Amino acid sequence: MLLLSVTIFTALLASARVAGNPVAAPELTPTPSLKDAVIRRATNCTFSGVTLNVEKLNTGTNVVFQGTTTWGYEQWEGTLYSVSGNQITVKGDPGSVLDGQGALWWDGLGGGGGKIKPKFFKANDLTDSVLEGITIRNAPKNSFSINGVTRLTVKNITIDDSAGTSKGKNTDGFNINNSDQVYFTGATVWNQDDRMNVNSGTNIYWTNGFCSGGHGLSIGSAANGAVVRNVTFENTVMEKQQQSVRIKTVSGAVASVSEIFYSGITINSGTDYGILVGQSYGDTKNEPTNGVTITNFQLRNISGYLDSGATQILTECGSGSCSNWSSSIVMLTGGKQSTTCLNKLNPISC
Repeated sequence: MLLLSVTIFTALLASARVAGNPVAAPELTPTPSLKDAVIRRATNCTFSGVTLNVEKLNTGTNVVFQGTTTWGYEQWEGTLYSVSGNQITVKGDPGSVLDGQGALWWDGLGGGGGKIKPKFFKANDLTDSVLEGITIRNAPKNSFSINGVTRLTVKNITIDDSAGTSKGKNTDGFNINNSDQVYFTGATVWNQDDRMNVNSGTNIYWTNGFCSGGHGLSIGSAANGAVVRNVTFENTVMEKQQQSVRIKTVSGAVASVSEIFYSGITINSGTDYGILVGQSYGDTKNEPTNGVTITNFQLRNISGYLDSGATQILTECGSGSCSNWSSSIVMLTGGKQSTTCLNKLNPISC
């Protein structure tokens, strides 16, 4: 069931960073009262081949999901749900589920071929807004695409694509593009790709998460012209990740990545890498290019264990493109040390 109401509220999400220090956690945007919800639909709703479009909402609108909302099978790009506006709250009531029925699309190829798979939840051009308590189950492909937002709180979101372990692919949790002051807290994600990737954006803060089965908390892939600045990932458990900490920049691109902080990251059974930095994404491995600068990259209190065949740390920087890196208390056990780091930069090195 979907409820819509209009309630004006004050958005207080603030993000500030002193140069060279991790961004301080902003105050959570207050969640407005939903008692005046006025539009009701059936307890369970089903859509197929069409976007549930609630873009350009009136200022102060609240969207509330109750029960189960399901999308049926159709090959198309999506998205399944789209929202935009100012001072918007999208909330999932306890027990509510947005079910993408991903198994109808999953074929092991993701976005690289096979069935055309829709992205799930698009949040575009939101300002002073909140996404809270939403549960997404079985996304056909990417779950949340967050584009062009300013001052957004993303609170207590669950993404459960655990059923896609064998054939799910490109089921990214959160993709961030051209956004500023986005605060994530309490996200729980089971999927088969990046938990979160910041392709471009500033003042992004992630805390108190749990992630299982995917490709880690990632910067990038940073493509030509991208600016990624002031991003903090902290206090998160990373379980059975291909890699837990990752920065990836596109081969041949010219872009900027700076002030990146990982703190309080616990790795449980890393499968391929613990920490991975590479500057040849999308092209020949082990041939990094130097058009993207990676500066002020800090690791603090990174701990955990890796599978026996995994590599603890691999860094492959272009010539002169990485600078001002630091680490404090990085304690990884298991796996092996790499002997193939390129242009390695102490103290974060093989």
